[in-house]
Amino acid sequence: MSELDDIRSFVAVVECGGFGRAAKRLGLAKSIVSRRVARLEAELGTRLLSRTTRGISPTEAGLEFKERGARILNDLTEAREAVAHRGGEVIGRLRVSVPLSFGVRHVAPVLAELAARHPRLEIDAAYSDRFVDLIAEQFDAAIRIGQLPDSSLVARRLAPVGVAVVASPAYLAAHGRPQTPEELTAHECIIYTGASVQQQWRFRVGKRWTTIRPEGRIRSDNGDAIMESAIAGHGIAALPTFLASSAIISGALVPLLTEYETPESAIYVVRPPGPLLPGKVRVLIDLLVERFGGAPIWDPCQMAARARARADASVA
Repeated sequence: MSELDDIRSFVAVVECGGFGRAAKRLGLAKSIVSRRVARLEAELGTRLLSRTTRGISPTEAGLEFKERGARILNDLTEAREAVAHRGGEVIGRLRVSVPLSFGVRHVAPVLAELAARHPRLEIDAAYSDRFVDLIAEQFDAAIRIGQLPDSSLVARRLAPVGVAVVASPAYLAAHGRPQTPEELTAHECIIYTGASVQQQWRFRVGKRWTTIRPEGRIRSDNGDAIMESAIAGHGIAALPTFLASSAIISGALVPLLTEYETPESAIYVVRPPGPLLPGKVRVLIDLLVERFGGAPIWDPCQMAARARARADASVA
């Protein structure tokens, strides 16, 4: 399989833009990757990469070989998965991007169960709130929370996400409680910076939507850090209720502006486009739907809201 290893290394170098990053992706020493590419060029009798002080770039021959080589590797992966599927097994390496706070709490146990169900499946999970490029970074799937932008990715909605605007009792005692969304502009807010666009808080006021651009001196790309800052009294935060539920229940955080509707948000699993759904991605999606498609037991605030709705319906 050395020839395939050489092709795999070359494709990784082109896609990653360098030997070091390709070696990191492949889990190999940089010298091994360099040696494989050099061997491939020697066997083909042509230069595939142009090497300069600023980095590397594929030659015209290298670009063509990369495209054909990538197709060969994809066909080999699909062939292996098809044969394994006939035997009832799922094999290969599943690379998935998972949001940090929700992932550690709720997705990690799902991936552990997936590994137990499929002993020959390798799972490489990247826990980060960074918005990854699935195709360029070679991810098989990603869990995303919020509202999805238009893209070519294939998305499956897993569950709704509740959002609560919250502050600590100490903050409210010192600065007062906003009564309308517009009053948030006079308050210190804690800003989430993990999104690809500037954060906006939207509320339905009557028949129209109002957009608030929160301002504050504390910013973070992680929900847990924002929650801790809010509990410490540093400002008002907008948090998913699966994260804030325990603090709300304990009284460490107080929900605000609950009479104003916020836009629908959800948890999604997304994958690159293509007619073929690889077996490793299929079993991941099936298990995620199994775990998150029913009652949101992972979100006490949503469960309480459902209970109140049932009680109101029974009284009516």
